Formats: sequence, structure tokens, C-alpha cells
Amino acid sequence: MRPKKRPKNDIQGVLTPPPAQNSNGPAHPTREGGLVRVRIDLSYDGTDFAGWAMQPGQRTVQGVVEDALSTVLRQSRVPLTCAGRTDAGVHARRQVAHADLPNEVYDDAAPHLLRGLSGVLPRDVRIREIREAPDGFDARFSALSRRYAYRVADTDYGVDPLRRRDVLWYRHALDLDDMNMAAATLLGEHDFAAFCRRREGASTVRSLTRLDWSRGADDAIAVATIVADAFCHSMVRSLVGALLAVGEGQRPVQWPREVLAGAVRLPDVHVVAAHGLTLEEVSYPPDTELAARAELTRRRRELTTP
Repeated sequence: MRPKKRPKNDIQGVLTPPPAQNSNGPAHPTREGGLVRVRIDLSYDGTDFAGWAMQPGQRTVQGVVEDALSTVLRQSRVPLTCAGRTDAGVHARRQVAHADLPNEVYDDAAPHLLRGLSGVLPRDVRIREIREAPDGFDARFSALSRRYAYRVADTDYGVDPLRRRDVLWYRHALDLDDMNMAAATLLGEHDFAAFCRRREGASTVRSLTRLDWSRGADDAIAVATIVADAFCHSMVRSLVGALLAVGEGQRPVQWPREVLAGAVRLPDVHVVAAHGLTLEEVSYPPDTELAARAELTRRRRELTTP
């Protein structure tokens, strides 16, 4: 069932775009103010996308999802803010975004919105859940942590063809014990400038709470689990690249820590391919703490490195 049409002078034009994704974003809207914030949980295969963020002339996740929302809601563009802007080729099992919609538009569409979006989205993007967000929710700033996984096959034969889009083939056998010893030295709050591509005025201080390697039921695949409060550009893929060098015996266990301490990006820290990386989960505090968390995160992000 399609949403009923509205007169052109009714709701059209209400969706004035809020500040762009790289801004601090608007305060949480209220129903009394005429807007409702919705939380969107989605998954995507990043292979054929130029990343999350809108780019002129490029196919992006944000662009595709915003187009779908506009089509189903019969509105002008519906701007999205996400928890973490993934790079070109990076996948997401559970990305989180939010959008602010006029009350009447959302209330009319809500019963059939998920099914309607499923019908217009391409097969490499799925919205898993869309619902009214609790007070104080901000997909980006309310998040406590992001969890990524990087998958590597170190077998002689390469990668199972069915996993070629999300697993990197590494042509050397890996010693996960050495990699985990090296990874443990990187945990904590540090300036990760040596593992990030700097952006003018942006801090590279992050709190890394988990970084370890394991093999699951499929012994052919080694999986790195990486959790931090946030990540700067290329941080995860640079960390993985440094640990792979340790795992194959090219570098000693203490080398990644030495690189970190140097706080200078080195050309011999390899940034691994994007397709092995998946955003697995974004964690949030209890509903009563969402607004406070968003405010705290905003204040921290305003700090810059010397």
C-alpha cells in the first residue's frame, strides 16, 4: 500500500536539510516541534559503493538510502547522519543512521515503511529496522563504541569464492600468537596519528578497547576484532597491516608499539585492502544516557591535537 499523496503546500519543503554529516548536527528534534527522529539499522555490501558519504557523480550508500527514503515517503531528499562513515569497499553488518521526519509523514508511512524501502532498495543494501528513536539519540555522537572485523585467509589456495568479497587473501602463513602479543601493546587511549590519515583540525586521539585475532570454525580465516570509541581515517586498516607484518615474521612483536609511539605516519605501515573490513556493531548507552553521551562526545571532538 503506497502512502497517500499530500497537497504540495502541506508537507513539501519541511525537510530542510540539517547541517551536513561532518558538522555537529542538529539538536534532537521533538514531536512538539513537528519532527520525529527515526533510527535506521542497515547492512550493505560495500563492493560497488564509493563509501558511505555522498560524493558528486559517485554511487554511495548514503545517496542510495536517501533516494529510497525520498521515493517511499514522497519527499524531497531526507538527509541521513550515520554512526561511522565507511570507506569505499568497506561493508557493514549493522550500520546505524538517523533521519528527522515531519510527524505526519512518519506516522502515515510507519506501518509499511520497512517493506516499502525493501522494495525500492538495491540488493546490496538492506534496511533491517527503522523505528522512532528515543529522546536524545544521535546515531553519531551518542555511540559508545564501534566494532569492526577484518577477515584474512592465509591458505595456499586463497579465498573461498563465496567469501571473496569480504575476505583478504594473504599469501603468507600467520602466527596469531605473535599478532595478539603485538596487538595488546596498542590497547588504551593513545594518539593514533601513526595509523591515521590526518585531517586538518581533527584529533587522532582514540580509545582502543579491543584488538585481537582468532580463528573460528573455519580455520582458514583469521579474524581481527577491533573496538574503539571511534576511528580516524584508515586507522583500522593500518593497524591490521602492521599486525600482518608481525604475523608473517617480517617485523618483530614490538614494532607496532614503536610505530605508535613515534606518532608519525610511516610509508612501511601498509594500509590493507578495504574489502576485508566490516562494521559489525555500534553500541549505545541506555536510553536515559543518550543525550549526555552525545554532549560529551561533541565536546571531545572539538578538541584538536597540537
